[in-house]
Amino acid sequence: MSTNIHRLSVAGKLLESRVIVGTGKYETLDVMRESLDASGTSCVTVAVRREKLYDRDGKNLLDYIDLKRYTLLPNTAGCFNAKDAVRVARMGREILSDLGNPGADWVKLEVLGDTKTLLPDPVATLEACQRLVEDGFKVLCYTSDCPIMAVRLKSAGAASVMPAASPIGSGQGILNPNNLKIILEYLKSDDPDYPVIIDAGVGTASDVAEVFELGADGVLLNTAIAHARDPIMMASAVRNSAIAGRQAYLAGRIPKRLYAMASSPEEGVITSRPW
Repeated sequence: MSTNIHRLSVAGKLLESRVIVGTGKYETLDVMRESLDASGTSCVTVAVRREKLYDRDGKNLLDYIDLKRYTLLPNTAGCFNAKDAVRVARMGREILSDLGNPGADWVKLEVLGDTKTLLPDPVATLEACQRLVEDGFKVLCYTSDCPIMAVRLKSAGAASVMPAASPIGSGQGILNPNNLKIILEYLKSDDPDYPVIIDAGVGTASDVAEVFELGADGVLLNTAIAHARDPIMMASAVRNSAIAGRQAYLAGRIPKRLYAMASSPEEGVITSRPW
């Protein structure tokens, strides 16, 4: 089977994997590096605030990421208003431009509403998206599973809309598959190649498979790998689940039926029906 089905086209670039992995929360930077490798990802997201680039031992996160192998996706994690999100995005562009990484004009936009739920602030998110698009960014935009908000963000110029499966880091998996199906329908009805990437709340590899079985183009996850008992093994499981889920979607599942349907031929049976 062609490997093209496992590649993700987003923001004018073809990524070798449909899995995007975060770089936070790992026990050590060595574990992070091995987990990224095991996941098969070609794009990793990084919080660009200076204090997030160094671990407790003063080691620089970027020293553990192969910048020739991975496209860096700077994110605005920890921002609670549009002004701060725009400022952090510009900071990320400056850092990545100096590194010569192709993700310099990319940003994973997050503008959060509060510290307890980490749900996005829809008004501030839309404002920041509009400003960043005007500033030449390719915006991959974290949002809730609200279909109307997803449409507004796409209309604002987002290169990809990234609805949450459930709250960030919660591990609850997909709580509202129907809303995600509506988002996919609305965003792809006149633009079938528009990339919809499910972001946040993924808890394990089976959630990843479900994401792709719904028809999503990609998945972004961090905690599910970093906080697993064995992050490297979980990263490998995520890689395999993404492939399986995408293939299952393309193959087409059978429709659900109320009653059974025999898989063996009914002709020539040696017993009569019970009624």
